[in-house]
Amino acid sequence: MDAATAEALRVERLVAAQANAEALFAEVGRRGIIRAGVGERQASQEIRDLANELFGTTRHWHKRIVRAGPNTLQPYRENPPDRIIEADDIAFADFGPIFAEFEADLGRTYVLGEDPVKHRLAADLPQVFAAGRAFFAEHPELTGAELYAEIGRLARERGWTFGNIHSGHLVGEFPHEKIDGADIESYIAPGNTTPMRRTDRLGRRCHWILEIHLVDAERGFGGFYEQLLDL
Repeated sequence: MDAATAEALRVERLVAAQANAEALFAEVGRRGIIRAGVGERQASQEIRDLANELFGTTRHWHKRIVRAGPNTLQPYRENPPDRIIEADDIAFADFGPIFAEFEADLGRTYVLGEDPVKHRLAADLPQVFAAGRAFFAEHPELTGAELYAEIGRLARERGWTFGNIHSGHLVGEFPHEKIDGADIESYIAPGNTTPMRRTDRLGRRCHWILEIHLVDAERGFGGFYEQLLDL
């Protein structure tokens, strides 16, 4: 298989993996899995079981996350105590299922109740993502540090704080985290001054996940949205 064909196959499988993850989270919403009265851990297990129901036994390359209420302020690497989801909560799910040895990484936010500020934050998440993707498209030599700075600016422009020390990472064949997890060049983060459009150590094109974590620290909640940036 020549390099162009191999890359086309990688892109096809990454996009297909994301489509499966999108279908999973859409079904989470339809079935009301994120609901008042259940714990975050239980909701996470129900999403795992749903993934197995829809796609067969599914592995996950990173820990499965459901966070609600004040726990939504916490970034990925934190491990807040399990919390019972309440009737007026905002909550998010962050899962990394593996389909045909290719990683998906998708985050979505769900609002319970009618709080207009929570609904505004949830609505801003895909808008900030889209603006970040447009910025990436417009700047061919963009570095991870520069995109991180722009995502922070976009968050502040809408009245929120960005909630993590990075805003995304490389994605590809499983297991990318084990290979690249300690390398700043694998993240959209301060300190990554290398161009994002490059090849990896095996000569393959780099593909990226963009993460949007918006928080309102004063009111004590946040939201999360992530998916493929460059495909």
